Amino acid sequence: MKSTFAAVIAAASLVSGAFSRVQKRQSGNLTPITGEGNAFMAGDDRFFVRGVAYQPGGAADAQDPLLDTEALASDIEMFKELGINTIRIYTVDNAGDHDEAMRMLDEAGIYLALDASTPDYSLNRESLETLHQSYNAEYLQHLFSTIDAFAGYNNLFLFFSGNEVINARNNTNAAPYIKAVTRDMKRYIGAQADRPIPVGYSAADVEENIYEQAVYFSCGDDDNARSDFFAFNDYAWCDPSDFMKSGWNRKVQLYSNYSLPIFLSEFGCITNRRDWNEIEALMSENMTAVYSGGLAYEFTIEPNGYGIVELGDNGAQPNEDFERLAAQFEAHPAPTGMAGAKSAEEATHLDCPAESEDWPLSTNNLPEIPEKAEELIQDGAGEAPGLDGPGSQWGPSTSATDPDLSNGVTECEDTSNPNRNSGSSNGNGGSSGSSNSDSEDAAQGSGAVTINAALGTVAMAAFAVLAMMN
Repeated sequence: MKSTFAAVIAAASLVSGAFSRVQKRQSGNLTPITGEGNAFMAGDDRFFVRGVAYQPGGAADAQDPLLDTEALASDIEMFKELGINTIRIYTVDNAGDHDEAMRMLDEAGIYLALDASTPDYSLNRESLETLHQSYNAEYLQHLFSTIDAFAGYNNLFLFFSGNEVINARNNTNAAPYIKAVTRDMKRYIGAQADRPIPVGYSAADVEENIYEQAVYFSCGDDDNARSDFFAFNDYAWCDPSDFMKSGWNRKVQLYSNYSLPIFLSEFGCITNRRDWNEIEALMSENMTAVYSGGLAYEFTIEPNGYGIVELGDNGAQPNEDFERLAAQFEAHPAPTGMAGAKSAEEATHLDCPAESEDWPLSTNNLPEIPEKAEELIQDGAGEAPGLDGPGSQWGPSTSATDPDLSNGVTECEDTSNPNRNSGSSNGNGGSSGSSNSDSEDAAQGSGAVTINAALGTVAMAAFAVLAMMN
């Protein structure tokens, strides 16, 4: 009896292990986006970002707009009118169910660019001490949970590892912590997700050092610590303007040797009437060799006055800004072919920026990941904290590295899963489990296991039990 019981336990362990190792299936019909050289790619085709920022209700009391599927369905109809392919969302509830929302967006041809941080789970740039304190395992567990919640959707385009954390020259010391977050997110994706997902930073256009930021986030010998793209929020084009008057010509020249995809994570100055002539420039040969499009700011009118849709008693109503933006997208489609982009072989990484008055960093060291967060990379994030979680600003599980990074690290362990599918080798993002809209795939959905493989292992385990009993 004792040996029989042990055999059963051994078989159960095999079954459990099989289920834990089975690859999840990707959900959706859209081709996952990857990076190649300084361009985004959808399979064999170059992908240009043509979208809007979407956070109904604004940032003050941010809620997850993907959980209100009735309102989202109405907004998707307006996305179609605009002719966009991407929305950016700044806050989501990583404990929520996003299957229906992501399915609706997928069917509309819409990708999601997602900020992983929230107001309660973010870096505190006030000082080196607050940066060190807020870079903790509790914060990273939130980010990893957001990755878990969205990695299974093909139309999850990318994750932002931070947004405007550096907003002036005097808080440039946040850069190593932002870069560490990018590293940690990429390592978690490598270990836990079924496909590569681009991770990078959305920067404020800090005049003194925006270029140094771009170079810094792309430099170094650690592949995980290098961003997959660089994005910045650019409001220099204020109508009436043009490619020269806005200074965009100088920026194109400045980034002409940059090795990663660049796009505008926000644009749309409201100093005067917005005619959205930026669209023509972004889609023209003046810019496409360097830039990969951008996101207009923003969809709904909030107290800051930037919106193109007004929320009222009769629902959401497009305003004249909306009509002009839709007309510009229609008049200036995305170019075909590679449009001047660099190949992976042509895009070489630049050296890290030297310390200067405008770039006051004396080290390229990064903080070591907190020990508890390292365990999460190997074991998974566990239960998501959601928007009702306690926040992470004062989480106790901090990095062993000193705040000044004098004993920091320059490279990290590679956590890539050698058994996962590659996202850069074929036209469907390398996701052999990419689902279609038939009933079987709908049943599988995001996060579903490949049942047949698991059942095969169950059967093998059962035979093992019988063999040991006889």
